[in-house]
Amino acid sequence: MAKTHSNSYICQSCSYTTIKWLGCCPSCKAFNTIELNAVPVSSKKKNTSTLTDLSQVTLAPMRRMLTGIKEWDRVTGGGIVPGSLMILTGDPGIGKSTLLLHIAYALSTNYTVFYFSSEESLEQVKMRTERINCKNSTLLFSDQADLDMLIETCKQQNPAVVIIDSIQNCFLTESDTYAGSVGQLKEAAFKLMRLSKDHGIAILTCGHITKEGVMAGPKTLEHMVDAVFYLQGEERWQTRILRSVKNRFGTISELGFFEMNEQGLVEVPNINEQLLEEISYSPGSLLISFIEGSRPLLIELQALVLPSKYGMPQRVVSGIDQTQVVLIAAILEKYLQIKFSTYDIFFKISGSFKIKSSAADLGIALALLSSYFQKPLPEKSLALAEVSLTGQIKPVNHLSMHSAEAEKFGITHLLLAANQKVETSCKTIKFGHVYELLSLFGAD
Repeated sequence: MAKTHSNSYICQSCSYTTIKWLGCCPSCKAFNTIELNAVPVSSKKKNTSTLTDLSQVTLAPMRRMLTGIKEWDRVTGGGIVPGSLMILTGDPGIGKSTLLLHIAYALSTNYTVFYFSSEESLEQVKMRTERINCKNSTLLFSDQADLDMLIETCKQQNPAVVIIDSIQNCFLTESDTYAGSVGQLKEAAFKLMRLSKDHGIAILTCGHITKEGVMAGPKTLEHMVDAVFYLQGEERWQTRILRSVKNRFGTISELGFFEMNEQGLVEVPNINEQLLEEISYSPGSLLISFIEGSRPLLIELQALVLPSKYGMPQRVVSGIDQTQVVLIAAILEKYLQIKFSTYDIFFKISGSFKIKSSAADLGIALALLSSYFQKPLPEKSLALAEVSLTGQIKPVNHLSMHSAEAEKFGITHLLLAANQKVETSCKTIKFGHVYELLSLFGAD
């Protein structure tokens, strides 16, 4: 029986679907984004699926492809898994293509790697390879953007790794919509997923990002792939942060650090050393430690407390949940009788990090008090403890990891809960209740 088509209209911005064309999307309120989406429908009788008992399935040892770029290998969970589909995304000009080239050249020494550049010509790609000094004759390039031809080439030659820069610029010749549209992205991701699973080819593709800072395209794109990595910039340095937000073969929230220079992206193995270079230890400043992925990071908290000159005190918080800062300020006001409710509070995390950890409670409290009294805390000190609603200072988990990293970078004082147990060469200052915090500032 001949195939027919079921027509619907879909928003290219948010994937909202309707049976008729609309000028304004009811979901995202964008104008002129709804386009025709033709979906093939067949009435042909389908064959039944083959069901298998898992006890009959043989598991082969999982071998990963290591690049030798330790920061990348860490974020991926120990290397690239054959047959996986991954997306690397980030802001324009952040270094995605440069990182993909580094990965491609590193892998090409041991594996067959195809690099498809749908955005740039081969001349442009060669200019970049010469700039970052990547030279390897075994790596093969193409500027092919026709996804069907790209897939057919890979089926015939069966490389170990395929890198596509980018998926938004690849097009499907039989599709009624343009390249980068919601319909094409879904279909392209599905075809690439089948290519990776059916032929055991690891596929790493680059993806664009929207002005809101999320990956461009339908959300289903993230669900279809095995891993999603974000490359982000740090405001003050040329540091690039590689973040894992989805990984079926490793942990999420893992971080890798690179520095952009004339050789391209260079690994930063000791990021804590760089983070500690600009610590001033002035009033309102204090170090905390939090575990991101598999390693602790030493981060500076900065607080500024000022008498409010307006009717409603301001609360400006960056890098951490504002509710957490407001809650700690309320606890201090309750038990220390300091009227933080009449003060403006400005609070930020140094760098572009975002923290979600109750272990930062004590650091927040001490930073607020340090700014309020205008007295600095002991130099090279690090605070790690939770603060309960009753004002009790409580211990945190994995303190041995935090203390080992602190000792490595010259931290001399650990500010902890009274019943926290730890073996460390650092001097420990312990507190049982927020009342005791006043002793650091010579107040009763």
